[in-house]
Amino acid sequence: MGNITLDKVVKRFGDVEVIPPLDLEIADGEFVVFVGPSGCGKSTLLRIIAGLEDLTSGHIEISGRDVSHLAPGDRGLAMVFQSYALYPHMTVRENMLFPLEMTRVDSRAANEKVERAAEVLNLSAYMDRKPGQLSGGQRQRVAIGRAIVREPSAFLFDEPLSNLDAALRVNMRIEIAELHAKLGTTMIYVTHDQVEAMTMADRIVVLQAGRIEQVGTPLELYERPCNEFVAGFIGSPRMNFIRGAEAERLGAPVIGIRPEHINASRDAGMWNGKVSFSEHLGSDTYLHIDTDVGPVNVRTTGEFGVHRGDTVWLNPNEQSIHRFDTNGMAV
Repeated sequence: MGNITLDKVVKRFGDVEVIPPLDLEIADGEFVVFVGPSGCGKSTLLRIIAGLEDLTSGHIEISGRDVSHLAPGDRGLAMVFQSYALYPHMTVRENMLFPLEMTRVDSRAANEKVERAAEVLNLSAYMDRKPGQLSGGQRQRVAIGRAIVREPSAFLFDEPLSNLDAALRVNMRIEIAELHAKLGTTMIYVTHDQVEAMTMADRIVVLQAGRIEQVGTPLELYERPCNEFVAGFIGSPRMNFIRGAEAERLGAPVIGIRPEHINASRDAGMWNGKVSFSEHLGSDTYLHIDTDVGPVNVRTTGEFGVHRGDTVWLNPNEQSIHRFDTNGMAV
């Protein structure tokens, strides 16, 4: 069992409360992603769960056991860091064996666990190499393998892909998602990249200033954000927000409309404006348009050929408009 319960968890540094009282339930086998802007408290919260940061108050249970004041090594968790944290003088095999040797696991059993983990991670051909002879993606897989052999109740990932290039990040996202499907072990994954969160998570926890703004599946957060912050953070390109008379006309102090829910036309529409910048990306074109209701970003097809200074008309899909009150809450 790898269910994790946070009950009124609080973290203070001196007089500064970085995590106000926070409650969260993570089910056994879930893949949960903590996401939010820099400084929102997501890594601090992960380190509190791991035992690398002390609780100020509150309780943490893992598999029904209170671990609030246990040392990290006694919590039954395995953490994968951004920096890989491999021993450069050890081979892949030795790096993966190391945590088992530290806990005095029988040598034969330890080697069997390492071989199984290497097979799952496609590392069998690299077992005698040292980290300096591996690519960034291979080194990250070794770090994950070292966590797998411990057979933890849950894996904790702290921005593990941020050191990789864009193409490799995509591949590693897929590999980690497939690994979760194979192992079925609880995983908590921290990232500032909402695309990673949307593509990997069973549920996403959106954090701001140490507070949980919303918890839900990727589609729930995309389709039904509870407030303006979540609406603007989830989705790429980000949601457009319109205020003033036009928002009031459409039924709210603030309205939000995603770039993909606006149709661009050359001849007629609800709003019009001039293209200030266009990004042609092959299958898609992103248009940045200055209109009478404010700047609006539009995602359209790659075949929609416009250039800077061209006039375009915009038709928002009214069924896809999000409405917010003066406090930024969805209505």
